[in-house]
Amino acid sequence: MSRIPVVAAVLYRDGKIYATQRGYGPQKDGWEFPGGKVEIGETPEEAIIREIREELGVEIIPLEKLAEVDQDYPNISIHLVCFWSRILEGEPTLTEHEAAKWIGLSELENVEWLPADRMVIEAVRDKMQNNKN
Repeated sequence: MSRIPVVAAVLYRDGKIYATQRGYGPQKDGWEFPGGKVEIGETPEEAIIREIREELGVEIIPLEKLAEVDQDYPNISIHLVCFWSRILEGEPTLTEHEAAKWIGLSELENVEWLPADRMVIEAVRDKMQNNKN
């Protein structure tokens, strides 16, 4: 089975990151970093800007690639690229997710992350502790 390229944004503001809860599909109710599939002809950076605009109605800038992971689910295999990102304009509005919350460093372990997102938490923690960008 070939891996589907997907992207996610780790949105950082005021010492917290933004997590969303899936509202549909086999992973419904799991928590994740928002994002989605990379379309043919898109770079991962273009895809994450488009996905966040579509899902949350905000403009972002991906500042750096934070992590890449491969994850197999029962129905799909993905290659996830996570970008440490900032919101440039707007306030997140949920269009596809059930819920969302800003999470501080001490709360990272208290979230029921989906498997692929759980694999990037260490990189997120390191970045938050260094508090760069």
